[in-house]
Amino acid sequence: MNLGTKLEKVDAPIDIIEGVVRERAKLLEGFNGNPNVSEKKFKEAIDPTLFTFSLSGEPTIYPRLGEMIKELRKRKKITFLVTNGLNPEVIEKLDKEKNLPTQITVSTNAPNEKLFKIWHRSREKNAWGKFNETVDLLRKLRGKTRRVIRLTLVKPGKGGKFNKITNMVDENVFEYAELIRKAEPDFVHVKGFKSLGFARERMGYDKQPMDYEVKRYAESLLGELGKEWKILGEDKRSCVVLIGKSKRGMRIRGV
Repeated sequence: MNLGTKLEKVDAPIDIIEGVVRERAKLLEGFNGNPNVSEKKFKEAIDPTLFTFSLSGEPTIYPRLGEMIKELRKRKKITFLVTNGLNPEVIEKLDKEKNLPTQITVSTNAPNEKLFKIWHRSREKNAWGKFNETVDLLRKLRGKTRRVIRLTLVKPGKGGKFNKITNMVDENVFEYAELIRKAEPDFVHVKGFKSLGFARERMGYDKQPMDYEVKRYAESLLGELGKEWKILGEDKRSCVVLIGKSKRGMRIRGV
């Protein structure tokens, strides 16, 4: 994938898949023969079972996304799609063509339109409206794919352009709860912002919440969502807490 809102020339899905696997094997080949490395684990590592479309830009702008998911499913691979939610028509197309991934994660750092415009600065004029279309669509995909909402929390800082802006105040708890009720996802990831990559140019390390702050916020969110919701897991190193109504569906057994 790449940065931007449109891709003019793209590689074929098979070329991308096989290229990724080939380059991954090159990165790992130095571990082969190491007495401290399990031969079984090494063989599993060079033949990945999970492919995630994420990180470098918005994956839904890749025009052959459905073909890629279909090809990976033929190879019995698990597929995760992480999206900012600004292209609901792409997800609708994946659904219509029966090419939905194993999991769709809609990621946001803004529980309301004001914060959304400040942080996203999208070229899409109706970005907030598009995002909400995706949230509505997520609810309709129940049973067709595993659905996740990911909240990235940012606390107030001491300096920089966005030093005072935060999405962790009490008012935001109610807004996030409304968003979650609207989407009716299977799970919610409550995670802390990390000052990495391009983000370092806009927000410093002081805006990163600690693991205990993320968990405390997740607990406040549970109080708003109701007794059905509970903490299902957490990873302190990654500053992320998983919440949901049930552990059912957490383990992916096949594609």
